[in-house]
Amino acid sequence: MRQFDFTPFRRSTIGFDRLFDLLEASARAQASENYPPFNLERVAEDRYRITIAVAGFKADEIDITAQQNLLLVAGRKREENENNQGAYLHLGIATRSFERRFELADFVRVERADLADGLLVIELVREVPEAMKPKKIAVNGTQPTPIVHREANAA
Repeated sequence: MRQFDFTPFRRSTIGFDRLFDLLEASARAQASENYPPFNLERVAEDRYRITIAVAGFKADEIDITAQQNLLLVAGRKREENENNQGAYLHLGIATRSFERRFELADFVRVERADLADGLLVIELVREVPEAMKPKKIAVNGTQPTPIVHREANAA
C-alpha cells in the first residue's frame, strides 16, 4: 500500500493537525492489520452501524470500550481444554486475539452492541447538543425613517 505524505498540506493549513494525524494513523492501521474483517454502514442521517466478523468468539470474550472519540473492540480467546485439541482434524476458524480501533466524530456514542451468528453489531448514534446545533437567525428589518421635507418659507 502506498504511503501518503501530508507534509505539504500541514505547512499550508492551520488547525487541521488532528485530521492529518487521523489520516496517517488510519493508513498505518490498514497496512498492518486486516483481522477481523468489518463493515461500516450509515443507517440514517445520524445513525451508524459497525459489523465485525468474530466467528468463534463468545460474548464474554469480547470487550468494547468507548472513550472520547475512540471505540476499542478487543477479542481475547480463552484457552480451550487440552483434551479437545486432539479431536480437531482441521482448525480453520481464526481464533487469535484481536484489537480494532475506530475513531469517532464528536458527539457520536455507542447505543448498543449485539452478538449473533458470529457477527458483532455495534450501533452508533450522533447526538449533537442543542447548544451546538446551527440556529436560523431571523433578520429583523427596521421601518425606514420617513424623510421630513421642510418648506423653506416656514421659518
